[in-house]
Amino acid sequence: MAILRNVLCGLAMACCVPVAFAQVTLGGGSPKAVCFDLVQAGKSAALYYDKQDFEVVKKTVRLFSNDVKLVTGQAIEVMELTTGKIRNNSIFVGTLGYNALIDQLVAKKKLDISQIKGKWENYSIQVVRNPFPGVGKALVIVGSDRRGTAYGLLSVSEAIGVSPWYWWADVPITPKKELWLHVDNYVSKEPTVKYRGLFINDEDWGLLRWAKNTFEKERGNIGPRTYAKVCELLLRLKGNYLCPAMHEASTAFNKIPENKLVADSFGIVMGSVHCEPLLFNNASEWDKKTMGEWDYDTNQEGINKVLKQRVVQNSAYENVYTLALRGLHDKAMAGSSDMKQRVKMLGDALAAQRQILIDVLGKPGDEIPQAFTPYKEVLDVYSAGLDLPDDVTIIWPDDNYGYMKRLSSPREQKRSGRSGVYYHASYLGKPHDYLWMNTTPPALMYEELRKAYDTTADRIWLLNVGDIKSCEFALDLFLAMAYDIDSFSYDNIATYQARWLSKMFGNQYYNDFLDITNTFFHLAYSRKPEFMGWGYQWASNKHGKEQNTDTDFSFTNYREAETRLQEYSRIAQSVENILQQMPEEQKAAFYQLLYYPVRGCELLNRMVLGGQKNRWYANQKRAATNLLANEVKQCYDSLQVITDGYNSLLGGKWNHIMTTKQGFAASYFEMPKLETLNLPVTPSLAVLAEGEDIVAGVKSFHNLPAFNTYLHKSYYFDVFNQGGGILQWDASSSNEWIVIDKASGRTATEERIHVSVDWNKVPVGDRVLGSIEVRSANREKEVIYVSVFNPALPAVSALDTLFVEDNGVVSIDAAGFHRKVENKDIQIQLIPNLGFENTAVQLGNPVAPAQRTGSSVVPRVEYDFYTFRQGSVDVYTYVLPTFTLSADKDYAGHEATNIETRYGVCIDEGAVMNPSTSSFEYAQTWYESVLKNCRINKTTLHIDKPGKHTLKILCGDAGTVLQKVVLDFGGMKRSYLGPQPTKVKVQH
Repeated sequence: MAILRNVLCGLAMACCVPVAFAQVTLGGGSPKAVCFDLVQAGKSAALYYDKQDFEVVKKTVRLFSNDVKLVTGQAIEVMELTTGKIRNNSIFVGTLGYNALIDQLVAKKKLDISQIKGKWENYSIQVVRNPFPGVGKALVIVGSDRRGTAYGLLSVSEAIGVSPWYWWADVPITPKKELWLHVDNYVSKEPTVKYRGLFINDEDWGLLRWAKNTFEKERGNIGPRTYAKVCELLLRLKGNYLCPAMHEASTAFNKIPENKLVADSFGIVMGSVHCEPLLFNNASEWDKKTMGEWDYDTNQEGINKVLKQRVVQNSAYENVYTLALRGLHDKAMAGSSDMKQRVKMLGDALAAQRQILIDVLGKPGDEIPQAFTPYKEVLDVYSAGLDLPDDVTIIWPDDNYGYMKRLSSPREQKRSGRSGVYYHASYLGKPHDYLWMNTTPPALMYEELRKAYDTTADRIWLLNVGDIKSCEFALDLFLAMAYDIDSFSYDNIATYQARWLSKMFGNQYYNDFLDITNTFFHLAYSRKPEFMGWGYQWASNKHGKEQNTDTDFSFTNYREAETRLQEYSRIAQSVENILQQMPEEQKAAFYQLLYYPVRGCELLNRMVLGGQKNRWYANQKRAATNLLANEVKQCYDSLQVITDGYNSLLGGKWNHIMTTKQGFAASYFEMPKLETLNLPVTPSLAVLAEGEDIVAGVKSFHNLPAFNTYLHKSYYFDVFNQGGGILQWDASSSNEWIVIDKASGRTATEERIHVSVDWNKVPVGDRVLGSIEVRSANREKEVIYVSVFNPALPAVSALDTLFVEDNGVVSIDAAGFHRKVENKDIQIQLIPNLGFENTAVQLGNPVAPAQRTGSSVVPRVEYDFYTFRQGSVDVYTYVLPTFTLSADKDYAGHEATNIETRYGVCIDEGAVMNPSTSSFEYAQTWYESVLKNCRINKTTLHIDKPGKHTLKILCGDAGTVLQKVVLDFGGMKRSYLGPQPTKVKVQH
């Protein structure tokens, strides 16, 4: 028998699945669990439903029957309730009050429904013994409402091995001949968030082309068949809310009458986004010829007439109605530039829309679900004094890059309508699109969404998932948090994807998945693949399209470019190996969910950085320049090959869904500008030392960074050919304490030689000097100077665990603090898999009270460091670019501000400076910060003498997230990520 032995409750905990999945176990369970035969010896249980129940229940029953068939090859027999005999091994599925058999069991007190009655989307799963005469036992799945019933039955589907992603990501199903359910009586909890769903957006380049050319050819657009698959996915993920595609290129959802029927048949609540009032898509449904101008100043009556018609048409269905007034095509509404008049116009429009709802639906306003999203310029109007009815839910948007712009203030938290969030996993707009690959770290999503929930955002969560494909994991995580956010924490969020994948493909891959996903998010966190072109979009009328440039990743300083490429290549090889090892039936799903994202990002980074390196090499006249150009072309071609491979999966099921060329103005995916050289016939020697930039007029000699006795690093220099043929070279050092890993060689292009110091032989001193001489066969010579810092005091052991000055900088990773000071309100929290150094530090829960940075007992983290100089030092703090929690903060007080966030920076007992994490959206600082997921603040402080000191990062506004700190004494080189941590680690 194919019996799973895992207790599902334990599996749910291990996979960070909401505990609602813990009610059924297969082949195990608690001592009180009752065994129920679902399929045994070629016979299946009979499933009974009541025809008076909701359509979504009937649909889910059919889905479940097919799910069992997918697992066992045999469908569950589905039957309507009749007066005939009920089979001995039966399943009763129904909604309270809509299933006669279940209501009889409740009346006879054989079924306890007290914990779900009157609740929102709750369900209970129980085995009832002797429910009716002649029936030994029955599995009863009962919901408090129609979706509760569907969630209960589909949770059994997931328990028997049918993933919610079985169709959308082709997750394989493990066949089993028999299914035994060991059932513990289970009652679900109410979902964390009332309405939880997705918004299909920027669909032009993927979902629309796929529906038009592959899946729904008969419609030639996104239509009922596509929406049926979307709604089924939502239902299986325990979501309930959908905002449909709204671009002009798509057929508007409400233009096709069947779409509403499809959504309702899956129990999905329909909504519309911030620019679509009362479910009306003005981008494609507004007809200027018959309706007039979309201008509320001049055509108020015409606009309200159209909106009323929409409410009448959709009133029979379950909806959340958006109150809104923006311009056509997601732009600002035309009108006066006077803010008071803007406030009045928006207030009048919202009041009119609300009255339409009251008149058409015949209900009091506070009984009609309504939402208002203060998106972009609308937030300014709202903040200027818009009067919003208390029962309307405010959906707070992020800044389109994953950072919540604003959340409910203490005053707004008292509103009966409470609040929600509109969050992006995909975006089209300034300063740059990211439509291709979802790379938002799970830890960032949790950090931002948790603080939203803690400030009353529990009514509506909406995720912009773009085309859905490539955002599968983000959607799964978002809806899992929306269903049960308390099952997540900083301790488990960073491993969620590895566990999610292991559940699909097997626990034998868990360690590989953990390494791959952790590295993937770490690399993409510092720069999304779409941002690697390093250009802004729509920056001017002269250049609307992105103008690609070199990146800021350095090929000479801190090894950051080569480390990035090495890490991408490493995890790319890992997914390649796993794909080759996998059974054939798993490969399509793996290709979509991990292989393509990793390989795609790897190839794009190799292409862009390879192009930059090619141009850099051309400046040095390296013989390898032309070879690099060829490698870049290969990466470009390979990216197209794996994209075509995605579209060819499963006989072309996903043809046209994936492309690298999304957006109107992006060019990051284009072939980089490449240089080629015409080389001299004969070889010619040249060298470049690590840390050298090719800048004319700076110096006329080569030198490596100084070797530091406290860190024992190694450095390198490149020997390269500037001509044709084979370059023969040899190297020798001036002193025996200079160790080179290769003393001679032959190369047509280049070789890298690593240099280290024998610390047992090097003289003691602050200014030890040596050199390396490199010669070619035709008597060319280059000299590389070697500086060593090896003072007698302090001893290396005396600086153990301290951060030490190295080549003019002290670099500190946030997680490496020596001490933390906390109080009852502020606790110091580590956040794994977030930040430039891959672990960040949060100074208190974001909803905790603000602290006085000038206080001697303020909560803080402290870092001990040692410097060899005194005077001014520039302290760069790398922080998460978070916004102020609300615009209604408490009184700031004398000589203080509450307009922006603040945290404190000081050295020893010196002056406290107060930089900020926040910026105004669309300010230049915000542009730069969101593109690198980091706000870097420069603070100049003073050190009175060489020696040991303490840097303190002080809590001001709670929730500040620190990534790293760099103290620049004049030695910091140009780079993107900054120098690696300079912490002394003595071998014991």
